[in-house]
Amino acid sequence: MAWKRLLQFAISAISVKTVFAHQVPLGDTIEQPETWLSKYGPQIDQPFSGPLSFSHMTYSRCLEDESAQFDIAVLGMPFDTGTSYRPGARFGPYAIRSGSRRQREARGYSLAWDNNPYEQGSKIIDCGDVPIIPFDNVLAMDQMEVAYSTLLNRPIASSQSVWAKGAQLAKDGRERPRIVSLGGDHTIVLPILRALNKVYGPVSVIHFDAHLDTWNGYPGTVTEQSRVTHGTFFYVANEEGLVSNSSIHAGIRCKLVGLGDIDNDESVGFHFITSDDIDDHGIPAIIKRIRERVGDTPVYLSLDIDVIDPGLAPATGTPEAGGWTSREVKRIIRGLAGLNFVGADIVEVAPVYDNGIHSFTAEITGTAAADLVHDFLSMFMSQSPPTPHALPGSWPRDEL
Repeated sequence: MAWKRLLQFAISAISVKTVFAHQVPLGDTIEQPETWLSKYGPQIDQPFSGPLSFSHMTYSRCLEDESAQFDIAVLGMPFDTGTSYRPGARFGPYAIRSGSRRQREARGYSLAWDNNPYEQGSKIIDCGDVPIIPFDNVLAMDQMEVAYSTLLNRPIASSQSVWAKGAQLAKDGRERPRIVSLGGDHTIVLPILRALNKVYGPVSVIHFDAHLDTWNGYPGTVTEQSRVTHGTFFYVANEEGLVSNSSIHAGIRCKLVGLGDIDNDESVGFHFITSDDIDDHGIPAIIKRIRERVGDTPVYLSLDIDVIDPGLAPATGTPEAGGWTSREVKRIIRGLAGLNFVGADIVEVAPVYDNGIHSFTAEITGTAAADLVHDFLSMFMSQSPPTPHALPGSWPRDEL
């Protein structure tokens, strides 16, 4: 019996030793799950997800972050207390960014432009919105001017020039960033022109709009500040010496008091192209007329979304029937590439008027505006208008 118990003890000892030999440290008893990054890669935003920045670009509050560097900035100006009819353009920057959700740097190539503006060597970021006060227009004008000047005076991000004429046009010979402003009603252009004047002097303006915006005031104007509205800012800008006598409107079709409005408009420094001229003369003639008018001067492009027919862009404060199509406007903008653009804006997007009875109208204007901003970026990058690409097939080029 003794030897039998001894044998059982030996077998037990061997079993225990075998069990402990196969044990693993307590911390490794649970298999570690695979991480998102190792399995799926970077956390990429979908078109319908992520923080709201233009085309999912890098976002920075550039006005407070003095380390933010850029060659081109997108800047929101949510201001609409200069409107004469329907307010709501303070939500324009939001609507344009929302309309840009399907756009992104990685998929930014355009057949029409034959480029991707994000791959041309310039750093482009979204600098957020200017926190404009909606209760005091005098203060709001100063806030917008200071904000624009703050970004305009930043050094460019690139180590070498990204804009051939930039340094030559500036008074101090230093290349500056360029800014695409998202309005906001059209009044925002006055503080922008004030800021640009400090760097470039008077600039020529290419003004896409249904309205002249060169009137000298509205009935009831009794104070100096009440003269400044989204229909009078060019008149004030001319008084302040901000606009060159080589500016031009495109797409005009508004009602006038009479021919005296045209005489006044010319005294402010503008010639104009009507919306009907596109039928009478065609797009190439319009492009040629604009380019001849502004020449080699520093040029600022301001686009009121109401230049587009309200059937295609209804969300605006002062709609006028009979406008151009978004395709026609885009084609004209491509024809302007290579001019000395010092900045650009798109204004008067008021998204509340996009949300009509029919759900298909939702965001139609914001989407059109976002696509035009993408065109602005390509326009800044291009030294000349893109050559129309040949159609596929057997047609000779000279027959197209």
